[in-house]
Amino acid sequence: MRTHTRRLLVPTLICLALAASGCSATPGSTAATTPGATSAATPAANPAAVGEGSERLDVTPAPQDTPTAVARPATEGGTGTRRSTFKVADYDQRTRHAVIATPPDASPTPTPTSGRSAEPRAEAPVRTGDVIASAPAPGAPEGLLVEVTKVVRTTDKGTEVATEPATLSALLADDKADGRIPVDPATIDVEPLVKGVKLSWAKPGGVRFGPNGAKVPVGLLRLDVGTALTTAEDAPVSAAASLSGFVQLAPEVEFSYDGGSHGQAGKPGPGSAFLGMSGDWSAQWALKGRAAAQTSQRIPFARLHADPVIQVGPVPVVVNLDLTVYLQVEADGRVTLDVRQDVKGDFRVGGGYTPGEGWAPVSTSDVTSTPVTATVTAAGRAKTALGAEASVGLYGMAGLTADFAPYLRAEGEVRASASTDGTADLNGAWALHGGFDLSGHLQLQLSVFGTPVFRKRIPLGSLHREWPLVSGRVKQST
Repeated sequence: MRTHTRRLLVPTLICLALAASGCSATPGSTAATTPGATSAATPAANPAAVGEGSERLDVTPAPQDTPTAVARPATEGGTGTRRSTFKVADYDQRTRHAVIATPPDASPTPTPTSGRSAEPRAEAPVRTGDVIASAPAPGAPEGLLVEVTKVVRTTDKGTEVATEPATLSALLADDKADGRIPVDPATIDVEPLVKGVKLSWAKPGGVRFGPNGAKVPVGLLRLDVGTALTTAEDAPVSAAASLSGFVQLAPEVEFSYDGGSHGQAGKPGPGSAFLGMSGDWSAQWALKGRAAAQTSQRIPFARLHADPVIQVGPVPVVVNLDLTVYLQVEADGRVTLDVRQDVKGDFRVGGGYTPGEGWAPVSTSDVTSTPVTATVTAAGRAKTALGAEASVGLYGMAGLTADFAPYLRAEGEVRASASTDGTADLNGAWALHGGFDLSGHLQLQLSVFGTPVFRKRIPLGSLHREWPLVSGRVKQST
């Protein structure tokens, strides 16, 4: 449970992404029609939902009333994965018991009992061995991907079943899917972590929100923040330290699956898979004054969470995103700065799987920065970053984490000389550098794809780049 969280009740925010609405699909794929609901016993009308050989599935944003997907084993007359009218009415994470409810207008087909006088009884919506994929539901806020191990009983709420974790390969089998979907900010929880965080966004049709909505490009979300820093003890009042700025994000979820092979001991498994996040990034921040000599002042200023649902053929795939945006300052307490920097770029982080090599990390970024203003007084060093820690998972199981941190680094050296008349000269040079760091790791739970389990985290590797921005000289006589 999250507390102190503000739900963005904005109908159709464009993507947190904040990215332009719509999605990109694999070349040759067709645009998906609005998914219709069918009973669990009837294959979906979309041929991609029928398990008759390999199909290429559309990857689209899920409809508002996301249908549940069910796969029924072939030993019980199953015909593959299909959409269903039933919903997960409740889920107990401790016991892993779920309650399955069928809408009144889509009741299961009655099954007659033996004997003339017996009343027909309704068939349970699911059976032992069925695999269920559900969008966020009561008790399962991050979605549900489970296999029914036992039909326990019928209650007023629906059919109670015991479950155990399942894998996507049980639903997607030998089908293929590939797509990139922007996150819908209408589903984002924003938790400010310091005072003064301001939210702005813009969407098509000229609809804009927040104090800086007019400045935000369509399809992006912007967070502004300003905060005081611990100032060096010997600094004058005029050198009080502060840090302010904004970040605009446009993340998208990347998902691909190719069921062209089988896993260990004949079990279904993908021939390849990928899960990741990519997007555009722009920011501006200003550092003023003389920050105290501390190893680091890391200031998280907002935490964002979303559980976007992407529709992969008949299957609702729930992606769990967490993003913490932070400011960070490292300084030696000697240098006084007045610097403002613009940063633009993109990033892509994720994990890709192939049977021969297993899971391998992916991390790329292309960032440029420009100093808007730059004044450096005296000598010393300072480094400031406006970064984001992100995690991406499926159905509540973590998959990868990444830390993307564009930064500005200042350094200078000063030499002092004195004369017999009591005067002293300070001479030196300073320079500013832009750069970024990208790091992270893959985690065990990516086995949700149906791939072999690995026993340790896999580092994304540290991606680091730095470039010179501007330089100058310090000269002072006393």
